[in-house]
Amino acid sequence: MTTTWVVLPGLAETPEEFGRVVELLPGLDLRVIDPWCTPITSDVDELRRAAGLPADREIGLVGHSIGGLAVLRWALTRPLEVSRVVLVDTSLTSETGWRWLYPGTRGDRAVRAFLRFLGRIGVPQLLGPAVRRLIVRIGSTTNRDLLSKATARKRYGAALSWLLFWGELASSWELAVEVGKLVAGPVGEVPPTTLLVATGGSSRFTADRWLAGQRRLADVLDGTVEVLPDSAHLVHLDRPDAIAAAVRS
Repeated sequence: MTTTWVVLPGLAETPEEFGRVVELLPGLDLRVIDPWCTPITSDVDELRRAAGLPADREIGLVGHSIGGLAVLRWALTRPLEVSRVVLVDTSLTSETGWRWLYPGTRGDRAVRAFLRFLGRIGVPQLLGPAVRRLIVRIGSTTNRDLLSKATARKRYGAALSWLLFWGELASSWELAVEVGKLVAGPVGEVPPTTLLVATGGSSRFTADRWLAGQRRLADVLDGTVEVLPDSAHLVHLDRPDAIAAAVRS
């Protein structure tokens, strides 16, 4: 059976920036979810619809950062439909944030109101592309952004873009709690799992603690860990070849 691979990007990421990964896997049915259309923290059925997956299709999952949490929930709750998992510098289940800012709380509503106000007065339009450049500069060792200036303006300069980013972040904290419960209890059948862990660039400052957390997760999943000392968090920009190799293997 042909495997369809679904890529779940991380916080404030676009499908366009995974273009090099797609190029390195010619002939594969690889579909990248667009977080601007479907939140990465959506339930599994919604993610399936966004990827256009037939009911009987064998699935491989690639998740980066908070996308890794979404991949874990998918794989652990529906192991029979997932054949392979690649976690790319995945967020950990310990990243549960602040409960007073969880979706629907008073704090969350206040943040959303403030971000809507910023959108109305044009702050994302003014600063969005600069924020994108800063994200790449901090999160990548190569500082090689695949987004055109026009795409960066369209994505990061949209009036509601910062509201979208906040929604992803706040929802990821709840997702971390949910996945934490899944991995804390008896873990049943788990698809073969590879964890790519970045320890280079800005990631080197917390590399020891980060790698230890990733190894603990790998132990629970009976997965394998590959350390990428030449990549920072944005592995798809620094080492797309490592992601492609993990998918091919």
